[in-house]
Amino acid sequence: MGVGKTKRMPRAVREQQMLDAAVRTFGQRGYMAASMDEIAELAGVSKPLVYLYLNSKEDLFTACIRREARALTEAVRAGVRPGLPADGQLWSGLRAFFTHTARNPDGWAVLHLQARTHGERFAAEVAAMREEIVAFVTQLIAAAAREAHRDPDLPEREVAGLAEALVGAAESLADWANATSGVTAKQAAATLMNFAWAGLGDLMAGSPWPAPEESEEEPVAQAG
Repeated sequence: MGVGKTKRMPRAVREQQMLDAAVRTFGQRGYMAASMDEIAELAGVSKPLVYLYLNSKEDLFTACIRREARALTEAVRAGVRPGLPADGQLWSGLRAFFTHTARNPDGWAVLHLQARTHGERFAAEVAAMREEIVAFVTQLIAAAAREAHRDPDLPEREVAGLAEALVGAAESLADWANATSGVTAKQAAATLMNFAWAGLGDLMAGSPWPAPEESEEEPVAQAG
């Protein structure tokens, strides 16, 4: 009877196990407190193997950021249903965003809390992801507004600020939802829709809020 050979785990699978362990450790303990020993133990591998695959703690953290950023952007894009009206598209995108961040709280902590506060290299990775999401939301709102206005020349810059504000609000709300017991992804998305859609709905209908006309610039008070 022949002796069976032990199957070697494919490199890609083992690397994902290491990243899973790293995201969990970085997300729960923070970048500075996380140790390579702890990550290796959680992944079920030796520390030298982690270094062999991912070079250094900095490179490992960067790989985590990139993986989690890619997963989040893909989830939001996949969640938006193009055939729906504008509010339905926004709703489906927000549901996808909050569902993903709720299911992956450690990954969200890596992106929104850890990466932004531990060096320009890491912050730049997150900024690139955020710019992609803001650009996507800008296009989504602009396309819907143009359709509602029947105006193909409506400039995106008129809604870019709204997209920026919406993404920022979603980020803060995701932090709150993940830290608050009992808040579902649906409830978080509904909260943001109720907050944002009144203004966006008016924009789609061609009735933006009329800013009051300002008089001449008020003089700056002089110190007495």
